Amino acid sequence: MTANEKTLATFETRLRQLILRFQELKKENTELYSMLEGNEKTMKELKAQLEQKQSDYDSLKMAKMIEITDGNLAGAKDRLSKLIRDVNKCIAILSDENQ
Repeated sequence: MTANEKTLATFETRLRQLILRFQELKKENTELYSMLEGNEKTMKELKAQLEQKQSDYDSLKMAKMIEITDGNLAGAKDRLSKLIRDVNKCIAILSDENQ
């Protein structure tokens, strides 16, 4: 085998290796794009779920506020009055201690 033939054989070998590596990278790239699309789809689904949960939470909060306003207004006033009396007692006790 002459030097030119050896060089040509080496070149062919390297070229085949390069082609194989290119095919491997092309396959890996395709797999990565597929994973990316899957992750984007999952992210969209999770965003939709989050928005739904936020909407449900806001509705529940509003319903709870309406429930308190409608049914427990008298009870809420009584609890508030009791808290005010307790605070006034505490202020009176502290005032007596300071004198």
